[in-house]
Amino acid sequence: MSRTVVRGGLVVTAADEIHADVLVEDGRIAALAAHGTTTAESWAEGADRTIDATGKYVIPGGVDAHTHMDFPFGGTSSSDTFETGTRAAAWGGTTTIVDFAVQTRGRALREGLDAWHAKADAQCAVDYAFHMILSDVNEHALKELDLLVEEGVTSFKLFTAYPGVFYSDDGQILRAMQRSAANGGLVMMHAENGIAIDVLVEQALAEGRTDPRYHGEVRRELLEAEATHRTIQLARVAGAPLYVVHVSAEEAVAELAQARDKGLNVFGETCPQYLFLSTDNLAEPDFEGAKYVCSTPLRPREHQAALWRGLRTNDLQVVSTDHCPFCFKGQKELGRGDFSKIPNGLPGVEHRMDLLHQGVVDGHISRRHWIEIACATPARMFGLYPKKGTIAPGSDADLVIYDPAAEQVLSAATHHMNVDYSAYEGRTVTGRVETVLSRGETVIDERRYTGRAGHGQYTPRGTCQYLN
Repeated sequence: MSRTVVRGGLVVTAADEIHADVLVEDGRIAALAAHGTTTAESWAEGADRTIDATGKYVIPGGVDAHTHMDFPFGGTSSSDTFETGTRAAAWGGTTTIVDFAVQTRGRALREGLDAWHAKADAQCAVDYAFHMILSDVNEHALKELDLLVEEGVTSFKLFTAYPGVFYSDDGQILRAMQRSAANGGLVMMHAENGIAIDVLVEQALAEGRTDPRYHGEVRRELLEAEATHRTIQLARVAGAPLYVVHVSAEEAVAELAQARDKGLNVFGETCPQYLFLSTDNLAEPDFEGAKYVCSTPLRPREHQAALWRGLRTNDLQVVSTDHCPFCFKGQKELGRGDFSKIPNGLPGVEHRMDLLHQGVVDGHISRRHWIEIACATPARMFGLYPKKGTIAPGSDADLVIYDPAAEQVLSAATHHMNVDYSAYEGRTVTGRVETVLSRGETVIDERRYTGRAGHGQYTPRGTCQYLN
């Protein structure tokens, strides 16, 4: 039996902050004990390894419930593989990702899921699970949903955006929601009115408005709010829960808040880019704005306050990254002269925990709420808690030793994501990951990578733990 003791730190979970030592045995949390007690001292004497966390936080490993590794989109593929992307996740204190397997139109869900298993198998530095993207809602696919839920793939993403690629009409969405209401699955929705957006894109290009900033202008806030409202009503008709991904606009938050005020099982996710970046970035000259093209798009700066407020009021419950990086050279450049051809996506899996800690430093959220939105709630939302997302006896020993006082400057020169730019280039943040354990195995040791491809395990999930 291997034994590790983490001594002297402030253990921060979504529920508590306690000065305690943590005993790890064979990859799991065995016990916690107050500093200096006879119990804690006896652990240290018999430990194979002792980690000194004095002056640091000891927090659960982050759970990033929205990533796209090796994801084909816009005529190319995201630049992080499962190997490079999960290594970067570890550097940033994230020890579990939930990625999206994709159904190809005309093909079975199983075929898409198997393809993503093949991409990830023996490649990941940290643990991983899958959602399933439904590109072709038909009777066969709906029947497959039941089998996937039984096997631990319990959430399914649909799109009101991207006609001809991922788009589902209202009838298809309703059928998928009805099926999830019956089998316990959770529908995740990319909520933008893609039919209307395509009209606005066509008009903008015809008028010579081709620069990256027009990506944000045509994907209007009201079209995000409209699709959010519409899919909430479809979920009500189906009697199904709904999780709206990458919420970016104040008007969409208002739709979620109204639904939740009615007691509906409606949930919302936002991402660091919407909390820290804005249309000012999309408008950067010399095509630099292409670096910030993602969907839903960045919004004017005033929306940031509404998103932080939504997190505080629990109208938004989760912060994920929607990590989907494309290099500026050779990938983002595909859209020179036509913003609609810029691959949609930003890098972020390495910086989520640090940026949200900056939210603590800036007074937007508390320490415990930081852990709630980054670790505990995503684990509960997607059936991983308490295996993941907390520090408690029996939980996986996914632990991060975090220095809350260390300053760092975010930069492409120092990050570990496989992409040639940083969306946060030059930004100084307070707080830094020092050491990371994944199931008790050290993957980051005092700012040195000691992990390996293949350590990460596929983790089947239960159903959403928030349903009434």
